[in-house]
Parts: sequence; structure tokens; C-alpha cells
Amino acid sequence: MPLVEHSSLPTFRDLRGEGQTVLTLEEARRQHTRAVHVGLLNMMPDAAFQVTERQFMRLVGRSTQPAQLYVHCFTVEGLTRGTSTQAYIAEHYEDIASIHAEGLDALIVTGANVANPRLDLEPFYQPLTEVIGWASEHVTSVLCSCLATHALMRYLHRINRSPLPRKQWGVYSHRVIAPQHPLVHGLNAHVDVPHSRYNTITREQFVEAGFSILIESAEAGVHAAVSDDQFRRVYFQGHPEYDANSLLKEYRREVMRHFNGERDLPPFPEHYLPDAAAASINRYLESAHTAHAVMPSFPEAKVLPFLTNTWADAARKIFDNWLGLVCQLTNPDRHIPFKNGIDPRRPLNGLTQVRHELGSLNGAKTTNEG
Repeated sequence: MPLVEHSSLPTFRDLRGEGQTVLTLEEARRQHTRAVHVGLLNMMPDAAFQVTERQFMRLVGRSTQPAQLYVHCFTVEGLTRGTSTQAYIAEHYEDIASIHAEGLDALIVTGANVANPRLDLEPFYQPLTEVIGWASEHVTSVLCSCLATHALMRYLHRINRSPLPRKQWGVYSHRVIAPQHPLVHGLNAHVDVPHSRYNTITREQFVEAGFSILIESAEAGVHAAVSDDQFRRVYFQGHPEYDANSLLKEYRREVMRHFNGERDLPPFPEHYLPDAAAASINRYLESAHTAHAVMPSFPEAKVLPFLTNTWADAARKIFDNWLGLVCQLTNPDRHIPFKNGIDPRRPLNGLTQVRHELGSLNGAKTTNEG
């Protein structure tokens, strides 16, 4: 499923430079291939705005489905933006009015930074709920990342997230506990997923809402779950889109805050840094704490060769499965979410090849076998 360069987004050029297939609009028009339109609602702060855009577009563009992929990037009001990011949005992003007018087949909603304990007090919360209300009527499936999962649980189910005793930060081993679900088809029984959050929706809260839990960690909790219809909303608490160095950059930022007197020394992200990488950082910290004039540079270039992305294959597979189901279920008319004969309350039941495999998952409460 190649991406189609239908807008001026620099990410298309970046992904082509990585060796990913990206069609020009002229090339796409010469082909007789189904087009699938995916929205990317990017709510990330300025420092991670374009990186997050590229990460999700990379995952979408690596899908193997036989269709052309049009990614429509947009954002919502109520998010603090600097001048350069505002200019980037004005030049490259679409407005919500055009998204509503043209329609989408699927939607990805990123996380965001928050300042309030209650998500419904955030300035972006109301604009986000308006997008979700529209998507519930017009979009085949919505995939939510981390903070977006917490916001939708609040808006749709009146379920509030809980603060964790400490930040869940690192790369954690998870078990696929519903292997019969088509979204996790082909995944290994155990998969790694990065997490970076201070709050959580618990297993009990997901089950109370009637959701099916797909991927879970004994240490980090639920990563992936689906709404009671099994497909229309996919919830992630982790960050499968992360690059190998995403947690390293986050750690570096927190270390800089420490040396600026804004916080204590942050711990290492858990299960992430090999011994050689940790040793290099420890040497830096020792020299930085004893520096009197010139601070040494954070040894990012020295650490990078030791890092391994152990979650990328699983992330690509679940996105490929998700987009494959969207291709099978969505109506060719972008304004209509499902093909004729598909029941929105149980959309996967319209696919005979997965109906039997789903079995008792519809409405069932899964158990953790790990």
C-alpha cells in the first residue's frame, strides 16, 4: 500500500529518502487501484510534532494492502503552538472543514501534552470531542494513541484515568492475549512496546466498558484494546510508533531539565538501555555534575549504536492488519463508513474469514493468561 504524495508535506520526501515507496499524485492517477483515505489528527507538542507525523505515516506507508494510501494531516484548536509550527500547519495541514467535507475511511489520533489533572479542562478537549463525534458517524475505525485513549475513555464512557505512583517509562514485554482477533493476527505471543505516561486506564476499567483486551503487560498494564464492536475504536496506551531513539531523546530532555534545576535526576527508561549505553551516559553524568564552566555534550551519538528497536515488526503488523480490515469494510464513498450489508455494531462479522475466529470475543471479557 504505497503512500500518495497528494500534499506538500515534507514527510513524503523524508520517507522516500528512507527507501519507502511514495507515489506522486500523477503516478497514482495512472493506476486503477483502490484509494484509502486516513486522517492523522496530530496533537503533539511542537518539539515532537513533525517527528510524530513521520512516525505514523511511516507505519501506514509500510502496509502491504493493495491500495493507494492518502494521509490527511490536521490538528485542533486549544493547543499551544510556536510561530514556526503554526506556519508549518498553515502551509501543509488541512483544516477540519475540508476533512468533514471530503470524508475519511480511517482516523489516527495522537497523544498530547497536558497541564490539568482533568482532561476535560484542557482547551483542546472540546475540539477533540467534536472530531470524535463526527468520526463516530462517518469513519470506519479510529485508532487512538496514549493520551487520546484516555481522552476518549473520559468522553465516551465517563471513565477517568488514574495517576501512577511513578512514570511508566521504558520498553516492556507484553503478551498477546486474544490471538484470534484479526488485528493481532500474525503477531508473536510476546511483543515489546514502549510506554511513556504518568497515568493509566486499568484492565478493570477496560473490561467494565465491555472492551476486549488484545495486548497486555504484567508490568505496564494494558497496551491494546478494542471497543465492544471489536473494531470501530482501537485503543493504545503504549507508543508502538516510537523510533529506536525516541525514549533516548525524551531522557535527554529530562536530564537537561535536571541540570537547569527543574527536577531531580531522572531514572533510565526501564528495559531500554544496554549496559554499554548506560555506562556511556553514566560517564557523561559524572563529568557534567563536576563541570565548572563548560557542560559536556550529551553522548547521544555514542549511545545510538547500542539501541535496538525490538517493537517495530509488531507495530508494522498490527497497523497492516488494521488497514487491511479498513480496506475490506469501508465504503468506496468516503462519506459512508461501511459497505452495504456490514452491521456497524459488529462490523467484523461481515467478513466470513474472521467470523469464526472471533468466536466469543464479541462482548466477551478476556482474561490474562500471562
